[in-house]
Amino acid sequence: MEQMEAAAAADTGSVRIVSRRMVRPSSSKGDSPSPPPEDIHLTPWDLRLLTIDYIQFGILLPKPPTGGDRLVDGLASSLARALERYYHFAGRLATNEHGEDATVTISLRCTNEGAELVHASAPGVAVTDIIGSVYIPSSVVWAFFPLNGVLGVDAAIKPLPVLAVQVTELADGVFVGMSLNHGVADGTVFWEFFNTWSEISRGDNKDMISRPAPVHQRWFVGTNPVPIPLPLSKLQHAIQRFELPLVQEAFFTFSAASIKKLKARANEEMAGGAAATISSLQALLAHLWRAVCRARRLLPEQETSYTLIFGCRGRVDGILPGYVGNAVLPRKTRCVAGDILDKGLGWTAWQLNRAVDLFDEASVREFLDRWPREPTFAFVGNVSAGGTGLTTGGSPRFDMFGNDFGWGKPVAVRSGGGFKTDGNADVFEGPEKGGSMSLELCLVPDVLGRLVADDEFMDAVSVPRQLNQVINTPKLMWTGMSLMNGRDLLPWKLTECVLTRQRLEPRRRRPCPPPEPQSCPCIARA
Repeated sequence: MEQMEAAAAADTGSVRIVSRRMVRPSSSKGDSPSPPPEDIHLTPWDLRLLTIDYIQFGILLPKPPTGGDRLVDGLASSLARALERYYHFAGRLATNEHGEDATVTISLRCTNEGAELVHASAPGVAVTDIIGSVYIPSSVVWAFFPLNGVLGVDAAIKPLPVLAVQVTELADGVFVGMSLNHGVADGTVFWEFFNTWSEISRGDNKDMISRPAPVHQRWFVGTNPVPIPLPLSKLQHAIQRFELPLVQEAFFTFSAASIKKLKARANEEMAGGAAATISSLQALLAHLWRAVCRARRLLPEQETSYTLIFGCRGRVDGILPGYVGNAVLPRKTRCVAGDILDKGLGWTAWQLNRAVDLFDEASVREFLDRWPREPTFAFVGNVSAGGTGLTTGGSPRFDMFGNDFGWGKPVAVRSGGGFKTDGNADVFEGPEKGGSMSLELCLVPDVLGRLVADDEFMDAVSVPRQLNQVINTPKLMWTGMSLMNGRDLLPWKLTECVLTRQRLEPRRRRPCPPPEPQSCPCIARA
């Protein structure tokens, strides 16, 4: 009991802010006069996402050879060089209110005011505190990110940066968390910028960046007015904040072999009935959907939905490589829970496969053409679908583990406090090359507990690498009781003692209750 209390205290330990600075593009330094600010007008893709949280993702890195000011100064220098290529991230959102027709226009003004860089310290937090369990210590991880609780539209009302980074030094590692206004970029651009920054930092090629040059000019369909007037007398009228259920977070990694088995099973079940091959990601998300339906104990006739966030690059003609604006749209698939559970993995995956096939260029262009006349905005409160839906964004194709800043590749990736709603499931590249994937999932606590106890779901989940090392350490006799400073038990079931190979009694294979649920500050305020 004392160990668990001590671990809980460590979870809520302070993350101390050491310093803050604004980092401007390195080309903007000096006494030479700055050019007039350039305005980048926002598209329907951009504008509809101003009403939700900043994108918040970060990487957990090994301990660097140097820390403190020297570490942060070096990262600030490479960040300034990255901002040369992505100069618009050093700008600010600008608004114009038009009283004559009660409309507002919003643009991204490239003012070179800079991105914020925060230096923080958390010496009481270790790497294993973050990754030692499938349960995420949310109160700690969220504190690794700047601009918590900020919606994109807030930066059009207050003088806030569109990009902010926090470098937090831990006891035995470093966490680099980045927050980017979703009204100016999507996940593709987020990780391309992260990749560019890390490449500059490690100095692979001081004269040339391997990635294509960013295309800052926005892409509009021919019928769109530019800029697009929003039918709001005041921009504040677009802001909505929601009271949402308390959620807990968990992080599940699936090995390449596990993904391959799911894909093979799904395609085998649909042999002769499906016109297209079910993909690895579709099989994984179908596996999740079925397990969450079981954990939620949905009635057979109860409707359940899965919303996928589709990238439009490669699907819409005219979007150039390197395009740095938003190019994503959601599509929802609906079924009844009885079909999801009774018709199998292949049938469930096929429903997601059909959604992909139906998402075409014509429907995207129709949406973009209609939006200025009938604008709709994304709101976090619409995500959870009353406790019956799931939503997945992200992509296993984003290069996350390639972000070596010069002292080693990332140990893990985690997200901040934005979008923490019941049923949100972000997909990530897995740490294992060759097709592994990870899911970061938010559910209400009792449902998440049942999911973690679901053998069919957890049989496909891999043991975290660091936890596996602890299990196989000869000095420890693991008896199904406690690992990782006594705080979190393995949520999956080991059937043998690692050292003695003796069968464990069933009573010793029960998962420990997860940490206390967290209330997300960015969605639970009035």
